[in-house]
Amino acid sequence: MTPARVLIVAGSDSGGGAGIQADIKTVTCLQGYAASAITALTAQDTRSVHGIMPVDCGFIEQQIAVVLTDIGADCIKIGMLHVAPAIETVARVISELAPTVPIVVDPVMVAQSGDRLLDGCAVAALRDILLPQAALVTPNLPEAEVLLGQRIDSRAAMMEAAQALLALGCPAALLKGGHQPGGTEVVDVLASAAGVEYLIYPRIATRATHGTGCTLASAIATGLAQGLELAVAVRRARAYLQHALESAFALGHGDGPVNHLHTVAPFKGS
Repeated sequence: MTPARVLIVAGSDSGGGAGIQADIKTVTCLQGYAASAITALTAQDTRSVHGIMPVDCGFIEQQIAVVLTDIGADCIKIGMLHVAPAIETVARVISELAPTVPIVVDPVMVAQSGDRLLDGCAVAALRDILLPQAALVTPNLPEAEVLLGQRIDSRAAMMEAAQALLALGCPAALLKGGHQPGGTEVVDVLASAAGVEYLIYPRIATRATHGTGCTLASAIATGLAQGLELAVAVRRARAYLQHALESAFALGHGDGPVNHLHTVAPFKGS
């Protein structure tokens, strides 16, 4: 049987913990087939992003086009898009070649190390052009604050912010609460036409958090590609990430990667 196909449009992480490398590991471990269109090259390790080399927009378009017209895709995951022209190019070519394929947008703005990955001038393009095409957007708290222009500092504010993200034109939003300081729990908020709900998980004391956003978004995209309903795809993806955090090993001298290669436990859907 042909596996579910996920096209990943994102940047490369030379350290292997985030970006295209994390995406492909995640999709593969969840029994999907990963194809890719690389939008930027980064010289990156667990400590910092040392350099960024954007890929020419024409070549980004060509990568997407040849994959979609030959292999096809059951879901598209979009990660790092460094500049506005890249966002505009990706939005256009997908709307032309795969207008009905669901898109998961991880609005990558800042790396785990604190290095900026999105040009400040590109935020409006991301918000106004790409998000209305998406089936799901998965910002963390700092990213949602930039997209919405408001402070998010409580569970109640997260609930309001998740609903405000829907007003940007995206039918579903997963607002990730890992950046909320303190506490023994991590609270995410999932908002869609079906309603708004809190998703609560134990907070894991670890520095191995590099690539968590990429991993979660790609895991969700794999679930959607496999035909799972949104809420089930989100819960399975979050369970996969939780185990990847719990079983992470020490690599590097900074914020190390999660363990993408752990054995995937059976998921019962709720």
